[in-house]
Amino acid sequence: MPFNTQPTLENQQIWLLPLEATDFAGLYAAASDPKVWEQHPNKDRWKPEAFGTYFEGAMAQKALKIVDKATNSIAGSTRFYGYDAQDDSILIGYTFYATRYWGKGFNLGVKALMLDYVFQFVSRVYFHIGADNMRSQIAIGRLGAEKIAEEEIAYFGEAPKLNFVYRLEKKAWLNR
Repeated sequence: MPFNTQPTLENQQIWLLPLEATDFAGLYAAASDPKVWEQHPNKDRWKPEAFGTYFEGAMAQKALKIVDKATNSIAGSTRFYGYDAQDDSILIGYTFYATRYWGKGFNLGVKALMLDYVFQFVSRVYFHIGADNMRSQIAIGRLGAEKIAEEEIAYFGEAPKLNFVYRLEKKAWLNR
């Protein structure tokens, strides 16, 4: 099986599908609540113009849409990016969910699908998480990832922001 940063993956609850230009309205519906972005480094992504920049970057980086199988609605988005052959690694990030999906196991389900898939090809995964994003820091820690650094990250079309860098090794994921 060849490595693909935009695979189609699924479990009982979720489909991860390639994001398409025609998904703008559905994804914006999931992103238009300011609460979604209150802990993210770029807090204004709920506004149409800021979300447009986010969506443009998502299309450029071949993001995935997260679809709720029960309703066939777009629940959010995520992506693989920054593949590094020398480090045998890739990043997972830019993940968000509509608030109605918070606390319902979607994040764990999405991350498990992605990690099970990508660990067939790499030995480690990194995550950039906003310095103020406590929800994501707690969630990523529950997966077994460790904070290893802090760095300014330049987002597509947006100013750089302080992020924490977390690492998850394949061995740790398989031994969970």
